[in-house]
Amino acid sequence: MAEAHQAVAFQFTITPEGIDLQLSYQALNQIYLSGVRSWKKRVSRMRNRVIKGVYPASPSSWLFVVIAILATMYMRSDPSMGLITKIQQHLPLSLHVSLSAQGQTMLSALVFSTLLWLSLILALRFCLKLLLSYHQWMFEQHGRVSNVTKVWVTLLRLLSSRKPLLYSYQTSLPHLPVPSIKDTLSRYLKSVRPLLTDPEFQRMTELANHFETNLGNRLQRYLKLKALWATNYVSDWWEEYIYLRSRGPIMVNSNYYGMDFLYVTPTPVQAARAGNTITALLLYRRKVNREELKPSRVPGTVIPLCAAQCERMFNTTRTPGQETDVLQHWQDSEFVAVYHKGRFFRLWVYLAGRLLSPREIEYQIQRILDDPSPPQPGEDKLSALTAGDRIPWAQMRKQYFSSGINKRSLDAIERAAFFVTLDDEEQGMRGEDPAGNLDRYAKSLLHGKCYDRWFDKSFSIVIYKNGKSGLNAEHSWADAPTVAHLWEYTLATDAFQLGYTEDGHCKGDVDRSLPLPQRLVWDIPSEVQAQASSSLAVAQALADDVDCHVFPFREFGKGRIKKLRVSPDAFIQIGLQLAYYRDRGGFCLTYEASMTRLFREGRTETVRSCSSESSAFVKALENGEVEEQCRRLFRLASERHQNLYRMAMTGAGIDRHLFCLYVVSKYLGVESPFLKEVLSEPWRLSTSQTPVQQMELFDLKNNPEFVSLGGGFGPVADDGYGVSYIIVGEDMINFHVSSKYSCSETDSHRFGAQVSKALQDIMTLLSVDTKTSTSSKGTAQPQTKKLL
Repeated sequence: MAEAHQAVAFQFTITPEGIDLQLSYQALNQIYLSGVRSWKKRVSRMRNRVIKGVYPASPSSWLFVVIAILATMYMRSDPSMGLITKIQQHLPLSLHVSLSAQGQTMLSALVFSTLLWLSLILALRFCLKLLLSYHQWMFEQHGRVSNVTKVWVTLLRLLSSRKPLLYSYQTSLPHLPVPSIKDTLSRYLKSVRPLLTDPEFQRMTELANHFETNLGNRLQRYLKLKALWATNYVSDWWEEYIYLRSRGPIMVNSNYYGMDFLYVTPTPVQAARAGNTITALLLYRRKVNREELKPSRVPGTVIPLCAAQCERMFNTTRTPGQETDVLQHWQDSEFVAVYHKGRFFRLWVYLAGRLLSPREIEYQIQRILDDPSPPQPGEDKLSALTAGDRIPWAQMRKQYFSSGINKRSLDAIERAAFFVTLDDEEQGMRGEDPAGNLDRYAKSLLHGKCYDRWFDKSFSIVIYKNGKSGLNAEHSWADAPTVAHLWEYTLATDAFQLGYTEDGHCKGDVDRSLPLPQRLVWDIPSEVQAQASSSLAVAQALADDVDCHVFPFREFGKGRIKKLRVSPDAFIQIGLQLAYYRDRGGFCLTYEASMTRLFREGRTETVRSCSSESSAFVKALENGEVEEQCRRLFRLASERHQNLYRMAMTGAGIDRHLFCLYVVSKYLGVESPFLKEVLSEPWRLSTSQTPVQQMELFDLKNNPEFVSLGGGFGPVADDGYGVSYIIVGEDMINFHVSSKYSCSETDSHRFGAQVSKALQDIMTLLSVDTKTSTSSKGTAQPQTKKLL
């Protein structure tokens, strides 16, 4: 209880002589400094609200407008066309009495100038919104940029010339449009054509037509009404029904992971790596709070992406409920929660209003590592509640964690900036079996021991005994690119900005008078311990069933692919179709995640990568047709894939629209055989590319060993594969493949080998006649880098 005594700012005792007041000046000073820091944050937030509220103008432009109006009046001209006089006539009577005629005119001119300034800002923001609603540039062929797009680029650059804050573009981003029923159904039928026999396709066409002519238009009207009222007609329902209402384990099924560098571990000292990593994450949080981060943009362009997902990055926890979970977000926490060998700690990372240095955080972490105290009864497996089914966890939380010391300790975890696990294992590519170690590394980050990660936190950092690191992220609050941006910054800041001493420790000095990390105290009854054991059994069965395979593909990278004038993503996706066909002897419904952050509060859309064009190419190649015919079919498949991706990005996808129509039908209590069948189709091949967004932080030319491994996720279907990949530099692609051991038809290692062979076979095909290949109609991404 020493920490509790230190936290008391004053004590008093009643004596016969009166009240003896004892002040703790150190505690009062801490309160004062904490208050100062809080007020600084409020002032900073208020300042940022003003700056982003007037963007793309600036606050100083108000003064320019005022001076211009007053100068015009001085020249005995009325720029307001009588409005200033009207304003003067409607001033309160008290101002007419207290101000002279000249003073009243000046005040009226200031009011008019302010109204004119606000009107100009609204006009500029409306123009910016119109410009950001133009997406035709994405569909233009390489080297064939229209005059309309050139004018659009010039205007967009003019309106974006001021340095924006992180959220400056938010109110100028367009709303996600609702596609027409007819267009969505047409695209859907085209997407399933290669997967269905003629009778099956005829049946599905009849279902779609019946839906369109009957129920579809009614549902569409409700959806359009929501689109007029809500900021985004998809995102809130997607978050609730796809993530928060899921009652199964979120471990493996929803959460995903991110890995450390492939070849490099900056330090072998566990506490030091934790010190720098925690510091880098808190520096990123500071940038988010101050809105100092540059808004993310479409690669190679000035076109901004929605930054709304950054708002709940830190101090956020998913709390369980009976029917649906809830995302809870708090204001800045000054501590992180730490787990080590079955014990939970609260680690304060601020002292007297300042962020502790990396060396001081290392010192505190080392104190936790050296703490010999054993776990309290039931404490070591408590996190298993977050790994199992949601309803039992909700019941336990409500009954046993709603008051007393359990609530206080649970609050310390849930309100923490993030969660840190000090793992007692070693991970990474090492030893005599580097490939196998990468697979174990992936499984460790995806699920660990099922009780040593707090899976409900927005993200949890894992620091291994040998200094390797990684993270596990909860999915409902944000998608992988947002977390990847955070993780890129963290790795780069850790390795290149903060650095280490020669003996592997963090740099800086240590205040050894720092209070000890606070051990969390629990009173865990036998009922909770029994449920934790039951949840652990569920989670362990799920974890044991996951087959992960991580492998770097070093034969070639995007450098050689782009020389063939082919989109690297299209190349890989067609390669995955070829690999799946060879692995399973057919095609399947394929999910590729595409972002819709060109729109406000946009998240993702599905690219249905298995198309008629890609299927025709795969069949031609496998049937041994002439190479020229195969190359032609590949070009058509690549072009088709790129078009599907662009349509998904610009709000013309298929699956989110159908999903929302299905939700409306449930609210109305009506059944649609078509929607029911569409929403129940399994995604046996689920894929996602992890984008590299801040390559300038790593400088791979001078530091080629600092290669990111990317991250991965569990399989979506019990009989399918989950594939994540990251294109690193010019010469490497890292793949993460997952499946389930319980399915006899899938094998992650076998599929990984098929992927490698498929990519090499396609490259061999396209490289036979490079001159012919490059002179064919290109399918590379639009010429945005030079243009924009």
